[in-house]
Amino acid sequence: MKSDTSGSSASLAGMGSISTHSRELDPSGESRARLGNLTLSVSNETDGDANALLPLPSGLPDTPEWQATIEKVIRNVVSIQFCQTCSFDTTPACSSEATGFVVDAERGYILTNRHVVCSGPFWGHCIFDNHEECDVYPVYRDPVHDFGFLKFDPKEIKYMPLDALDLRPDLARVGAEIRVVGNDAGEKLSILSGVISRLDRNAPEYGEGYSDFNTNYIQAAASASGGSSGSPVVNLDGFAVALQAGGRSDGAATDYFLPLDRPARALECLRKGQHIARGTIQTQWLIKPFDECRRLGLTPETEGAIRVKFPKEIGMLVAEMVLPEGPAHNQIEEGDVLIKVNGEPLTQFVRLDDILDSSVGQKVRLTFQRGGEDMEAELVVGDLHTITPDRFVTVTGASFHDLSYQQARLYAIPVKGLYVCDADGSFGFDNAEFGFIIHSIDHKKTPNLDTFVEVMKGIPDRSRVVVTYKHLDDLHTLHTRIVLIERHWTGDMRMAIRNDNTGLWDFTVLAKALPPVSPEPQRANFIRLDGVSHTAAADLVRSFVRVACSMPHLIDAFPRGGKVGFGLVVDADQGLVVVSRAVVPFDLCEITITVADSIIVSGKVLFLHPLQNYTIIQYDPSLVQAPVKSAPLSEKNIGQGASTIFLGFNENHRIALAKTTVTDVTTVSIPANSSAPRYRAINLDAVTVDTSLAASCGSGVLVSEEDGSVEALWLTYLGERSTASRKDVEYHLGVAAPSLLPVLRQVQRGEIPNLRMLDVEFQTVQMSQARLMGISESWIHQVEIHNPQRHQFFMVRKVACGLHQSLREGDVLLTLNGTLVTRVSELDVTYHHDLLDALIVRERQEIHIQVATVPTDDVETKHSLMFCGAGLQRPHQAVLQQISSLPSEIYVSFRTRGSPSYKYGLVPTNFITGVNGIKTPNLDSFIKEVVKIPDNTYFRLKVVTFDNIPWVVTMKKNDHYFPMMEFIKDPNEPRGWRRQTYGQEGVSAGVNLSLG
Repeated sequence: MKSDTSGSSASLAGMGSISTHSRELDPSGESRARLGNLTLSVSNETDGDANALLPLPSGLPDTPEWQATIEKVIRNVVSIQFCQTCSFDTTPACSSEATGFVVDAERGYILTNRHVVCSGPFWGHCIFDNHEECDVYPVYRDPVHDFGFLKFDPKEIKYMPLDALDLRPDLARVGAEIRVVGNDAGEKLSILSGVISRLDRNAPEYGEGYSDFNTNYIQAAASASGGSSGSPVVNLDGFAVALQAGGRSDGAATDYFLPLDRPARALECLRKGQHIARGTIQTQWLIKPFDECRRLGLTPETEGAIRVKFPKEIGMLVAEMVLPEGPAHNQIEEGDVLIKVNGEPLTQFVRLDDILDSSVGQKVRLTFQRGGEDMEAELVVGDLHTITPDRFVTVTGASFHDLSYQQARLYAIPVKGLYVCDADGSFGFDNAEFGFIIHSIDHKKTPNLDTFVEVMKGIPDRSRVVVTYKHLDDLHTLHTRIVLIERHWTGDMRMAIRNDNTGLWDFTVLAKALPPVSPEPQRANFIRLDGVSHTAAADLVRSFVRVACSMPHLIDAFPRGGKVGFGLVVDADQGLVVVSRAVVPFDLCEITITVADSIIVSGKVLFLHPLQNYTIIQYDPSLVQAPVKSAPLSEKNIGQGASTIFLGFNENHRIALAKTTVTDVTTVSIPANSSAPRYRAINLDAVTVDTSLAASCGSGVLVSEEDGSVEALWLTYLGERSTASRKDVEYHLGVAAPSLLPVLRQVQRGEIPNLRMLDVEFQTVQMSQARLMGISESWIHQVEIHNPQRHQFFMVRKVACGLHQSLREGDVLLTLNGTLVTRVSELDVTYHHDLLDALIVRERQEIHIQVATVPTDDVETKHSLMFCGAGLQRPHQAVLQQISSLPSEIYVSFRTRGSPSYKYGLVPTNFITGVNGIKTPNLDSFIKEVVKIPDNTYFRLKVVTFDNIPWVVTMKKNDHYFPMMEFIKDPNEPRGWRRQTYGQEGVSAGVNLSLG
């Protein structure tokens, strides 16, 4: 499941023309192809006379004849709005829009592009010219060529007569004036003029992802843009002569159209209820001009005979790629010039397709020339549909299917193997979303999907298994990884199979998870740090464990689904570990702890500190037979200028150690993430040191030279997202060990701390500023005596929204319960008091006020909802810290690509205030209203942006692909959380996560 946590509206990506479909060429040596706004590398090919062609003047009105034609055509053109609900084959999950046109009004067939119909689960509707809307579903997508058919119910169109465009591929001629009628650049209707300039260019390559091949394309000067995919290309008589598919990305007025020969054949098969046979010998051919064919070995005699038989042809078909282990392997080679098929001279793709499609399962005889020699090969024609996946399996959060012909051709490999189309959950490898070929799991080969299913059926939940795999971008390297097979959150293993009768993908449960095997104690020893003069520091190696945290369901706008770091063992007898909240951000997670790089055990969250960026987790020490050492925490605060030993773990998880000096201990402010608020440490005194290791190590400690105690923990702090790189900024800082002791001692006593805090963010004020704010000389003098290292006051920078708070922004804090406050540690007085007596300076006046504290347990998320692909929850603490007024308690934390929330524009940082005119102030009231909404039905959401701007979004519910799912914190559950799914059959527990 891939998610978007950004508050800004993301551009549509993936496929679909809209913002994804049209294709293009770059004027540099390399070509470019455009699928809408998506630009990809394309094979190099000369455009011939394209630069000499100009589109018809756009400012001039069309002739009366063209106007009459357009009026007839536009009734048949529809705008298609669609989603591919999950990643599949060459296409990631996406939401997009495109164009199509009615080709059979009686049966409700619409012709559009394959990249619009989608290779995976499709969900969408179309809008006619009079703005009537109806659902559409796929009935055919070609395995190779860029066309497919959608079906709608003609009875749903009530206010306009339906008509259809006739397909006339024979009328596509060089010099013919044409119009491209469609949904250009997201507009409802756009009419672009052009002139056909070529009929014989090769299909453009679109780089990684779907590409058409083994067909010629028509080139014209038209300059269509995103959204025009699937538009009809019509002549003056109103016949469809081609299908718009792509164009140049460099601004040149050149577009590429698919000829209609094969769509016309497929349409006739659909009308007759016949199977659309598609044959292949797994060879890619290109049109090569005669001069190049001669260099490849075409003899003058053969060229002469071909030119006599086909006087208008300027080239022949040449083998560009022959897939290993395919029908043509070891018989046809790259560079072979095709002469005849079954004794018939042949130079065009259309005729080659005709022969192969009518010969599936039969033999064909190919005659070709190689280096001037005549050669023949008899080949068995394969079925294209059998090497085009129409099913996938979802398990452990990832999705798999057999490798497709499309992917195999891209990388010139055999059409076999288990492909990871959605690399998430247990199979979330190397930050890549797809593209892996799994070779083995648990030492068992997985050559195909069926074998994979049988292997996975025998692996118990929470097992750790060896997985070997390659990535398509590097097929030279076989990777090996230990994977935790986590089935608790992802539920049953399910198979999805495409159903062309309904347009849906039908789901079947293949197997439930086998129960986990009870862990056994294991023995291990730690490494030794030889040659290290600081013995006490070297011995702390026994106090570090590796912590891996995976999040099956994102909350609190955390930007990633997993994180790895190191934690410090503070109580080996009880298995207590302190780790950064940048590694373990919340308790809706799975934690694995690795001891001595050898023993792997599970962990659980005991306490999340709301301010100081650390989490206390626990493992079962009875499972660890290793000399784990409790790290001795110093009770003395480290100071500026102190000598210390830095012991940390760098980016490669290697130990780094150096003697250094504390450069500063000061109150820091971690920048807030403006686009999507998420947890950050506030009201924090941070330690910095004078060593380059500090920047490269995200985990570690500062060790006293005197007694070997831990003076500070070195932690990673999650900060803002860089606007330039779009990457999350992380800060590495130290936190003094004494600040942990009060909380740790409670945990050691078996108590779960329920601390209290002031729900405000402070910033420091220096003496020069303090005087101007009305603070007396007497108080300034007291600060100088009380805190000789730091002459500072604390001023309220931000009061968290949501609760009445007597403190205001700009108040300067003098004392709490009579004690002067000039250090962050002195704010700890809030931990155990419901009310505090505070002396503050407000508007140059000293005043006494009663300040209420809030329990820290209340600021953590305990309830989350997945609805239409959006993650909804009560606004978490980071939101309350950044917003001034709270529209509701329903906050959009993230959304998944290809979902209704993504399609209809519900973005993270929005607040939902009502459903269908009914106010919904919280999640419970929201659930009460949305369960009343039938599946596949529109409803209204009243929404308020983070900047307090109200608006209304209309959305269509989809329970088939995006059932509503509720996550509720429950201490009685083994993992601390309970999950239940809402469907047409009611509420059930333990159902798979959404495919989104």
